[in-house]
Amino acid sequence: MRRTFKNDLLEEQFQEVGYIKVPFLNSEEIEQLKQAYFNSLNKSGGHLGPEDEKFKSKEEITYDFTFIDKNIAYKQEVFEIISSAFKNKSDEFLDNYQPIIANFIRKKEKGGEVPLHQNWAFVDEHKCTSVSIWCPLVDSNKENGTLEIVPKSHKRFGEVRGPMIRSELLDINQEIIDSKWMLPIETKAGEAVILDDSIVHYSSPNQTEGLRLAIQLILIPKEEKSIHFHMDHSKSRETVETLEADRDFYMSFNPWKKPSDQIKRVNSFRYQPFSLTIEEFEKRLGKQRFDENVASSWWSTFKKRLTINNSINPK
Repeated sequence: MRRTFKNDLLEEQFQEVGYIKVPFLNSEEIEQLKQAYFNSLNKSGGHLGPEDEKFKSKEEITYDFTFIDKNIAYKQEVFEIISSAFKNKSDEFLDNYQPIIANFIRKKEKGGEVPLHQNWAFVDEHKCTSVSIWCPLVDSNKENGTLEIVPKSHKRFGEVRGPMIRSELLDINQEIIDSKWMLPIETKAGEAVILDDSIVHYSSPNQTEGLRLAIQLILIPKEEKSIHFHMDHSKSRETVETLEADRDFYMSFNPWKKPSDQIKRVNSFRYQPFSLTIEEFEKRLGKQRFDENVASSWWSTFKKRLTINNSINPK
């Protein structure tokens, strides 16, 4: 497995629990980014939703999230603001990584719950790890909806993750949120939590009257091509396409829209979504990670197809 951090102690901790917390921004940098958020906000086109693609969903988005903004130019501007502000610090900690997605995340007063989830798979996670740098610009705590994490849940669930692929944890989301495993990460403004994108996490509504503004920057190893798992429900609910993605792909991306035929299909494979019980979830927390289990049924089939098609060269 390719290393993620330059520092051996940080790498060891990250591989053990799936995240680390480090000092990241100073007070001047925090204020500059707050100002940049409000200065650019008038360019926002409002957020996309399932209804924009006539997709039926009960999902309600109650927070501002740059990634699903309708204005691509605004998304590009935010990407430049955040990636430039974070570059020196991310280069200090991470071993040759590059950003692909940047977000301002604002929870409005008395709202903004982010459902329990894992971030999508952005790379071949049997080879390497994509990470999110989550950095609040105000002190973040349980009351205003801080990040909450299930330590050691990384690479143990959701081996195939994408916006149109049903999570195996969906039926037990609330049980996990209410469980002993969920850990709120109290974080000072300017501190950063760097997490494995496969880790199980959540954040509750902002119960205060104040601003709850944070930044997320997603990064992948520079030598890797990003991928995206897509399931076209109009064709099959048991077939996943692996798409080749890049920064431009994510800039114009709509989670509920069928990707263009111009996007390269690396491969496709059979995948049957399933559900776990809370008992099965607990057992898996202590078991082998899926990147350590090269004989897993899904990965064995996928690797064979990749080898045959010679599309990518997994190690």
